[in-house]
Amino acid sequence: MDKRQAIGSWLSGPRAAMEDAGADFGYRGEQLGLPEDGPGSLARPGRRIGALAVDWGLCLLIAYGLITDGYGQATGNWALLIFFVMSLLTVGTVGFTPGKRLFGLRVVALDTGTVHPGRALVRTVLLCLAIPALIWDRDGRGLHDRLARTAEVRI
Repeated sequence: MDKRQAIGSWLSGPRAAMEDAGADFGYRGEQLGLPEDGPGSLARPGRRIGALAVDWGLCLLIAYGLITDGYGQATGNWALLIFFVMSLLTVGTVGFTPGKRLFGLRVVALDTGTVHPGRALVRTVLLCLAIPALIWDRDGRGLHDRLARTAEVRI
């Protein structure tokens, strides 16, 4: 291995280096029994972030317009509380928030298919803490989804 290959493998990450060595990781969601493409496949990060942005914007709008009378620190705090309640109620009952529905996503439990309120509570608390949502596994699921045993899939 020359220096260019060593630097190239370091820049592209350990997964690319393992794939170059012959390791087969399969597609995202294969270990979970989900299809590779189409309905029921794991949601891509772009859609997930877009849905989160829509939900957060909606919560900020509600906090700004109905609770606080101007934008400040209190608006962000109220928006987080509204986001928590909205996510807990909607994911725990119908499986998606308004942003997720807009982007064609749904949260499902890996074993039963429907998310009961207990799993929605665990998922929502960890999502509001933000750090677990930033730690992803090889399938692209956040730590909040892994601990709640859920997955965000395409509708």
